[in-house]
Amino acid sequence: MTSSTKTPVLVTGGAGYIGSHAVLALRDAGWDVAVIDNFTTGFRFAVPDGVPLYEGDIEDAALLASIFAEQGMGNGKGAIMHFAGSIVVPESVENPLAYYHNNTVKSRALIEAAVTAGVPHFIFSSTAATYGIPAVSPVNEDCPQVPINPYGWSKLMTEQMLGDTAAVHQMNFCALRYFNVAGADPQARSGQSTAGATHLIKVAVEAALGKRDSVAVFGTDYDTPDGTGVRDYIHVSDLAAAHVLALEALTVQPQRSLRMNCGYGRGFSVLEVLDAVDRVTNLKLDRKMQPRRAGDPGSLISDPSRIRATLPWQPQYADLDVIIAHALQWERKLQEIRCS
Repeated sequence: MTSSTKTPVLVTGGAGYIGSHAVLALRDAGWDVAVIDNFTTGFRFAVPDGVPLYEGDIEDAALLASIFAEQGMGNGKGAIMHFAGSIVVPESVENPLAYYHNNTVKSRALIEAAVTAGVPHFIFSSTAATYGIPAVSPVNEDCPQVPINPYGWSKLMTEQMLGDTAAVHQMNFCALRYFNVAGADPQARSGQSTAGATHLIKVAVEAALGKRDSVAVFGTDYDTPDGTGVRDYIHVSDLAAAHVLALEALTVQPQRSLRMNCGYGRGFSVLEVLDAVDRVTNLKLDRKMQPRRAGDPGSLISDPSRIRATLPWQPQYADLDVIIAHALQWERKLQEIRCS
């Protein structure tokens, strides 16, 4: 598909962590991109110059209709990449209704706006949290989806809505189920910028740069080799590349919808990650052992066989030390941005 025939793409939450990397990947691949973000957790500096940026909420049907019209979307043209939402698992346990509103109710409004306008393609930022505590590891897409927290349920409900909608409307979709996203753009154009973030690698590099006194280790009694939680960490730029390839697949086969894991198929424990941060930074992080957090499974590792069989996806940064080095590089740049 040449750039002149590529469909316009609206990225929701495109000023946030993963969304901003998707915008970069789309632009690098020659797609026409626009962003909508309400800046609850997003940052204007994360959106590249020249990308149309709309401040607003995905629940605002009138705003979405005007954006679709301005960007030449609708009537069988255009695609939505949907990243807007809340992502903190313990917070979802404490405030479930907020998560069901922000992640599920607003997604329903966005899907309805797309159907009304006739936007035919929808890429959804889903999560491995939809699997809950899987009976097998690694986890493939046919494993039962039984979330153990409201965050996972809020995302699974949106997957269900997309499936039901695609069955009766001229729309296809791809739900990409992320495992643990980390790192930053290798060119330091974007990264994880949220203050008070809970992602382990983000927290650890903040501690390495003196922004935190220590790193909390939540749970040391899991049924894992060292007792700490094991996760499959995927570089955010590899994840963004998967979104672009998924969009291309949807446009080539408009009758097909996809549900795919996004991970490397390799797990690292919390202590292994912290050891790697020590190795990359030549420091020794202070570790504080804490009780388990509500809603956290002990181990979550992907089986990426389906995405590798379906898309020509070739991860470029599947190395824990590289992921940490890019996160550290961004954290240093973020200090400069905030001081300027």
